[in-house]
Amino acid sequence: MFDFTADDATKYLDLYIIPFAINLVVAIIIFVIGKMVVNILVNLVGKLLGRASYDPMLVNFLKSIVKAVLMLFVIIAALGRLGIDTTSLIAILGAAGLAIGLSLQGSLQNFAAGVMLLVFKPFKSGNFVDAGGAMGTVKSIGIFTTVMNTPDNKEIIVPNGAIYGGNITNFSAKDTRRVDMVFGIGYGDDLKKAKAVLEEMVMADERILKDPAPQVAVSELGDSSVNFVVRPWVNASDYWGVMFDFTEAVKIRFDAEGISIPFPQMDVHVHKNAE
Repeated sequence: MFDFTADDATKYLDLYIIPFAINLVVAIIIFVIGKMVVNILVNLVGKLLGRASYDPMLVNFLKSIVKAVLMLFVIIAALGRLGIDTTSLIAILGAAGLAIGLSLQGSLQNFAAGVMLLVFKPFKSGNFVDAGGAMGTVKSIGIFTTVMNTPDNKEIIVPNGAIYGGNITNFSAKDTRRVDMVFGIGYGDDLKKAKAVLEEMVMADERILKDPAPQVAVSELGDSSVNFVVRPWVNASDYWGVMFDFTEAVKIRFDAEGISIPFPQMDVHVHKNAE
């Protein structure tokens, strides 16, 4: 029969219980202090990113990633103090991370592109852009996707990878834009009169900026018309209004001035052979 004496109990206590209790207390202290240090560092990162005027969504996301990574080190350090072999744990976590990364390759690409969009800000919410094969007003920029509204009020969700991997045209980036319009007159019409009418109309529209100066010039001797380019500068918010209103006004004014606006036509000549 096994005889467990007081000396054995004392020896067992000294060899196992007390060292384990000490290691447990130290591990708890490491975890508590480590967690406090992690919170301090995460708040510091948040303040630094906030001062850099980064998007709040990006700041919160990066803070979560930093906290998760730092807490992982704290937990590994605490487990190591308890005598647990963390080498195999790190290897398992590394292999799991690699497997997850390979399976979510497309999502990670969109994530990386989302971070770059939020950091470098080629556009912001409310801008009208052409990006990722879609054109519309940006409603929100997420970590994985960007949401746009088209002019006819359709919602488009575009992966960030498609946006950052291609050309981005931001129509709202500048305060002013140039309106490019082309108007044709007949070869028999008075060229100087037509140009004077267009210049007068440009100067009369209060929405058209004086600086940079608008341009009215003959651009092409076409197949059936002499073409003018009219290129006024306007505030970005007036772009479409000026284009639509000016085009309509030119037709009405040309009709009143007797200036023709030719349309493509083909003359067919039939030759009858003499018998």
